[in-house]
Amino acid sequence: MLDAALGGSTADAVDYDVLICGAGPIGLSAAALLIARGMRPDRIALVDAKTLSQTTTDPRSIAISYGSGQILQQIGAWPIACNEIHQIHVSRRGHFGRTLIDRAAYDLPALGYVARYGSLVTALAAALERNAPVVLRPARVSALSAEPDAVAVGLDDGKEIRAAIVVQAEGGLYPEQAAKTRRHTYDQTAIVAHVRVDAPLPERAFERFTGEGPLALLPQDDGYALVWCVRPDNAQRLLALPDAHFMRELGAAFGTRLGDFTGVSERNGFPLGLNAEPKPSPRIVAIGNAAQTLHPVAGQGMNLGLRDALTLARLLALDNSPASLLTFDAQRRADRSATVGLTHLMARIFAAAPDGALSQTLLGAGLGLIDGLPTAKRLLAEQMMFGRR
Repeated sequence: MLDAALGGSTADAVDYDVLICGAGPIGLSAAALLIARGMRPDRIALVDAKTLSQTTTDPRSIAISYGSGQILQQIGAWPIACNEIHQIHVSRRGHFGRTLIDRAAYDLPALGYVARYGSLVTALAAALERNAPVVLRPARVSALSAEPDAVAVGLDDGKEIRAAIVVQAEGGLYPEQAAKTRRHTYDQTAIVAHVRVDAPLPERAFERFTGEGPLALLPQDDGYALVWCVRPDNAQRLLALPDAHFMRELGAAFGTRLGDFTGVSERNGFPLGLNAEPKPSPRIVAIGNAAQTLHPVAGQGMNLGLRDALTLARLLALDNSPASLLTFDAQRRADRSATVGLTHLMARIFAAAPDGALSQTLLGAGLGLIDGLPTAKRLLAEQMMFGRR
């Protein structure tokens, strides 16, 4: 990659066909997919507020679906160091219903994977290094101004770049974009950590619905990546507990399928919300978290963003104009709506209903019904692996 220092002349006078705001996994994938489909690398620019070393050392865990792995393979960023998921066990605490999704039923090597954010960025950066699009970092976009034939992109140091199309990928929304989205705040906080158990089940992931929200355990390294969604007041209490007390409460919420919890890393809490339904703009398009920031239930956020990037790159490589953005919006609407709707419904059942409510009971019973209906189970599995096709 050609990293352009802000003090240089590269960004001062050059217009780009596509400027991508955000050089995380979705932004980097969008650039790589555009190049793979024939766009000249020097006509693509990425702007990112972080240095490359900051992103490549990011230890966060991410869920990558089998379909997303196929997309990454197209651009030379797969395989990477990861843990495979062969089975997904979905259950409701205190209720009979459960469903088990197994890779063998779909003749696939894996349902998905668990990797580090930094490992994926490293692989994508290496794949792009061979093609050298322009990358401006560290830099922040301070303003976007639409013109008849371009978008003027103002940087925080006062410089301005003109691009035919601007792609907002990942990160926070700019004010003018945030005003065009639907915002919903869940009454939940996600507690994330890495935990160890004394009876692990290799390559099996768990999604456990509790009275306050979903609890996910994803196989990673010598244990599991934990995402535990609880009400904010309870999250503060759990985060303040000594490790032994926290693991005891986690065991009570999850159950004994993995034995006892024997270790936990530093814990962090994140309030949960939904940004969705970005309105089309003639020359500005949002993908990934900039377009839809989802509840982490089912781990679909990054996978939905990669499907955004794939469709957008295919269209812009053929016609780098506002007409392609309208087509993109139409083609992505069904997949986005299905994924947002699924995660939002499951989150709302627990965020809005007290423990033991009828809606929660019906969800537990529904899991049992899905397990006995092969067609319903296949639809659920295909949505998680590939999205709406």
